[in-house]
Amino acid sequence: MTRLLVRDLAQLATPAGTGAPLRGAELGRVEVIEGAFLLCEGGRIAAVGRMRDLPSIDGDVDEIDGRGRCVVPGLVDCHTHACFAGDRVEEFSLRAGGASYEELHAAGGGILSTVRATRAAGEAGLREALERHRGWMLAAGTTTFEAKSGYGLDRDTELAQLRAIRDSGGTPTWLGAHAVPPEFESADAYLAFALDEVLPDAAHIAEAADVFLERGAFDAAQARRYLEACRAAGLALRLHGDQFTEAGAIPLAIELGTRSVDHLEATGPAGVVALGASDVTGVLLPASALFLDRPMPPARALVEAGAAVALATDFNPGSAFCESLPLVCSLAASQLHLSPAEALGACTVNAAHVLGRADRIGRLAPGYRADVVLLDAPDWRYLAYHLGGQLVSEAIVGGEKPR
Repeated sequence: MTRLLVRDLAQLATPAGTGAPLRGAELGRVEVIEGAFLLCEGGRIAAVGRMRDLPSIDGDVDEIDGRGRCVVPGLVDCHTHACFAGDRVEEFSLRAGGASYEELHAAGGGILSTVRATRAAGEAGLREALERHRGWMLAAGTTTFEAKSGYGLDRDTELAQLRAIRDSGGTPTWLGAHAVPPEFESADAYLAFALDEVLPDAAHIAEAADVFLERGAFDAAQARRYLEACRAAGLALRLHGDQFTEAGAIPLAIELGTRSVDHLEATGPAGVVALGASDVTGVLLPASALFLDRPMPPARALVEAGAAVALATDFNPGSAFCESLPLVCSLAASQLHLSPAEALGACTVNAAHVLGRADRIGRLAPGYRADVVLLDAPDWRYLAYHLGGQLVSEAIVGGEKPR
């Protein structure tokens, strides 16, 4: 059995408790062990504690010297679009000059620009791109990631995206309703195709389905049609909502019992109250709001209303070219007014809850998968404090030392 000991740590920090999702005051509770060790056996955490309490270990064990460093749970990115080809650097330049996201989309840029590049890449090209992006995320401490399709919007490319995500170890989500491709005259015509021709095979690969409910994409009635069909096919439900406008996303998410509603930059007081009284997690994407110069989601109000909130990067080529959850934690603290402890819980336990994995990942406790991030810092709160720095020194996945 493979064993790994991380010893002489300055600190070990993990969200407190055993439940999920974390809400209210529970979100901000972190257990910190000073002068700590962490022992992994067979890919799982076997023990954590103070160095002075480390028992004698017989037999072979690999060791990592943790002096001057901290460990936190492997970070969980529950909302990315990491499987794409091409870039949108020209669009970024135009937007910096004053063009709006919606204007670029209407002119054939935006999502449809990436659709063209992704279709042209082929499955081998998509796998190569995703492997590169996966490496970036791992270097930033992400040990579990979700990624969506939605840049194919045809049968073959959508399925190729989902296979690439699954085979890379990611959690695949079918975002079949991301935009209306140019070969279809209407959103309804495209949805008929997607549900008849793509869903039967996508449901055998993906774990969840997602829809972009927004002006210029799909309205609430179309989103309901799509999500109900996906639920009938056995998929968990996600929903992009309230990014630019309030168009009924939160009421629909609550009615259908989706795992999450993601973005929420445009969510008003009534939506905050409704989400706080529901079982739907609000996934907040501050890097996207920053990238597009949009208002930040009402994170503080959501937490105080009792809502479950998670943090994610929204890593994609157009509206959040950012793979770093530590940077997102910095934005959460500086822009969303969450504490470093709340940010940690939001991108570990609560993000794992969105992916249906909170019983396996997101905490440093015996029995959990040994996904561990070593921070090159003496205090775990550097995760949010060190803005954009090279903070992650090593990421351990399943108890395996990085190669």
